[in-house]
Amino acid sequence: MNIDVLIVGVYFLFLIAIGYYFKNYASNSTSDYFSGGGKMLWWMVGATAFMTQFSAWTFTGAVGKAFNDGWSVTVVFFANAIGYLFCYFWFAPKSRQLRIVTPMEGMKMRFGRTSEQSFTWATIPPNIISAGVWLNGLAIFVSAVFGVPVGTTIIVTGTIVLLMSLTGGAWAVIASDFMQMIVITIVTIACAGVAVIKGGGFTKIMEVGLPEHAISGPGVNYSILFVIWVVMIVFKQFFSVTSLTGGAYRYFPAKDSENAKKAALLAFCLMVVGPIIWFLPAWFVRGFHPDTALWGLETLGNKVKDGAYLVFVRNEMPAGMVGLMMAGIFSATMSSMDSGLNRNAGIIIRNFYSPILKPNATEKELMAASKAVTLILGVLIILVGVFISSLKNLSLFNITIYIGALLDLPILIPGVLGFIVKKTPDWAAWASLIVGLMVSCLVTFVITPEMVQETLGLSTAFTAREASDLKMVMALVGQIVITGGFFVSTKFFFKGFKSKEREEEYNTFFKNLNTPVVSTHSDEIEVDNGQREILGKLTVVFGLGAMLLFLVPNPLWGRFVFIFIGGTVTLIGVALKKSVKGKTTGTEIKTA
Repeated sequence: MNIDVLIVGVYFLFLIAIGYYFKNYASNSTSDYFSGGGKMLWWMVGATAFMTQFSAWTFTGAVGKAFNDGWSVTVVFFANAIGYLFCYFWFAPKSRQLRIVTPMEGMKMRFGRTSEQSFTWATIPPNIISAGVWLNGLAIFVSAVFGVPVGTTIIVTGTIVLLMSLTGGAWAVIASDFMQMIVITIVTIACAGVAVIKGGGFTKIMEVGLPEHAISGPGVNYSILFVIWVVMIVFKQFFSVTSLTGGAYRYFPAKDSENAKKAALLAFCLMVVGPIIWFLPAWFVRGFHPDTALWGLETLGNKVKDGAYLVFVRNEMPAGMVGLMMAGIFSATMSSMDSGLNRNAGIIIRNFYSPILKPNATEKELMAASKAVTLILGVLIILVGVFISSLKNLSLFNITIYIGALLDLPILIPGVLGFIVKKTPDWAAWASLIVGLMVSCLVTFVITPEMVQETLGLSTAFTAREASDLKMVMALVGQIVITGGFFVSTKFFFKGFKSKEREEEYNTFFKNLNTPVVSTHSDEIEVDNGQREILGKLTVVFGLGAMLLFLVPNPLWGRFVFIFIGGTVTLIGVALKKSVKGKTTGTEIKTA
């Protein structure tokens, strides 16, 4: 059997085992199943916060963008880092302090039942589409490496993620995210290190691997448009990472406010150093393997540049590294998809099924419904991924940004401003959502780049890239200025609350927001030790397995690459096991 196929197969079994191993820890209640009972340590929470902004798209669509345009793609990731920094200082602990399981529970406290239901059903479709895009990005890589049809890849991968989410809930999702963070970080560091050594140093790669306009890239006639695009991307990612209806849910499982802060800091640090490490191999390939016709990736068609990372790993790394890299890329996509599955199922169950359809349902009934909804959502994501794969000329980079600008921002803006702007009427949230969707329709179907050029009296036409960027800029500016401005203006229409109960709910939101969570549960030491013990053992097992790749026939330097990867992962696992405090029962995690 091909060594790369074997590595990926073993890794799949490892992930399924994580789900099975954690199944008892997520079976007590929907709180345990969807947020781990709010008892997780910062390094687990920080891993899932980081990994949910990461997918195969990073190594396909984003790498293709880096190959073409140089540094411009890193704006998206550094913007994420800015968002995480704000989370560290404010949003992460505040989100945990709301003491909720799903984002829509917070929306109900802040804006009432109507907004809760509006955002519940507005959130699901774009999340399903995004997960389909992530699966499609993964399929591009797998199809090129193993010659497996794109549709088959999407179905198999989606099914594995679904099994893991079904069996272990939030515990399995976040535990696997931690494992996947380690794998992807160590593997990409190894790839970047080899690129620097073989490329003659970082400076040399920058000289030969970047396009003529290294910052903005080619196809830019109007520099001011690129500058505005950068600013708007920063705003867009800020809302994505910090919003109650976006990134805030990642901190709900943290055991207390301090662990939520540390989790955000971990995600910030990883996102700051990540972009340089991730895209060095793409720039190496541009400099030393510039002829895409020689790559042997004809199956990718006009998306051939999305395979630049694969070309580097296949041509420059030791045998067996393609399989390990594929495991990392599977990891990236799975972490995004399984987090989305778990969150969306939680929203439907706790914000629709339980309060409206079955208000008297027992926890056992809710758990059964939770798994049924997770299964349905998983199937829908797989079907969307297969459909997107049929759109041959689709840019994965552009569609990801478009989803964020046109579909996500109308949902995200009230989720951020609701933290900050007080005394708004309950209809402010759902009305802002409607305004945001109207702005999206206006930008998509009415305003064109040609109209903008004619209005501004510009003599030079926009390039194809600028026309695409302009669409995004108009959407982002429209959402931030019009939708955000509309939300803030609703303060002038606030005339109090319709009932005492509603006023108390609103007051509870802001009281909780400003009251730190201090972990005091009776089995705190045992729960903490259980997390360290379990993840420590799993990490050591994976590290030792990676070290066995030393036996694969390779040059001596290639063998030591696997020693570095496996040894580093093993040391992390040993450190986790050593961090167990006092007496522990080993692997038991009790949930309240």
